[in-house]
Amino acid sequence: MEMKNRVYGVVGIKSIMSNWNADFTGRPKTTSSGDIFGSDKAFKYPIKRMWQAQGEKVLYIKSYKIESKGKTEGSEKLQPRDLNERYEYIFNAKLDNKTPSKEVLKNLFSAIDVMNFGATFAEKNQNISITGAVQIGQGFNKYKDTNIETQDILSPFRNSSDEKEEALASSLGNKIVVDEAYYLYSFSVNPRNYDDFKELGIEGFEGYTREAYEKFKKGCLVAATAFNTNSKIGCENNFALFIECKENSELYLSNIDQYIDFNKEENKYKISLDRLNKILKNKLNEIDKIEIYYNDIDTYIDIADLPCNIHSIFD
Repeated sequence: MEMKNRVYGVVGIKSIMSNWNADFTGRPKTTSSGDIFGSDKAFKYPIKRMWQAQGEKVLYIKSYKIESKGKTEGSEKLQPRDLNERYEYIFNAKLDNKTPSKEVLKNLFSAIDVMNFGATFAEKNQNISITGAVQIGQGFNKYKDTNIETQDILSPFRNSSDEKEEALASSLGNKIVVDEAYYLYSFSVNPRNYDDFKELGIEGFEGYTREAYEKFKKGCLVAATAFNTNSKIGCENNFALFIECKENSELYLSNIDQYIDFNKEENKYKISLDRLNKILKNKLNEIDKIEIYYNDIDTYIDIADLPCNIHSIFD
């Protein structure tokens, strides 16, 4: 079923003794002024992993193959697939100079990550750019007392490539985490981003679907919590706000995380929507519904006068 409603929202992710988004040095990603933030890629990745675990087709995610390097016996090496190989692997379809673009587009839109986030696909005479219906901003840490902690880690192995005398002992490493952080991500969903593709007569394609949105929405509620890698354990979904506009609404909003106030009092997170309410109070006739999901054990939400449907994030 095609979805025609635009949606604006915010997702809150808390991080306790973990590292939600590291830079190439292993430290939490920061701006030039030192503000900690998480990229949109860090937000999308656990959602894509969740979809993949559920058996959905996900194109833009790393996968591996074992392939021989040259003719030397025993030279097989583990290596990531390139985009062309990944395309052929998940769609079970060859991609060459004779492949029609309609066929490529049909396959691309059958992948749940492409349907939501779009794609840049430039392979073998196919130069396709799809601006995703779902656009996600950068997630800035709103907790003011965040500290970065470094833990020394002793490896059970020595570094055999190091010829120094110290290499006779086990090697040392480190793990860098934040003691506590709280990231707020703004997002928007605009189904009309696919209007141009609807006119091309792609088989089975009817535009952005309600089913694709519901799968994205589910990811906003559980994907970070479910993604328990070594560095991400301690990161979990804590809060989500969805503002769904009416079908022909003329309401347009910028990133709404800037209108949400956050602090921590007496070991509870407090999220205030007072400033957001001032923006929306005269626009409620443009809105179909407002939904809030939150961890009602450690979080308090001040909804001001917003007419919200409120749910526990655990439901």
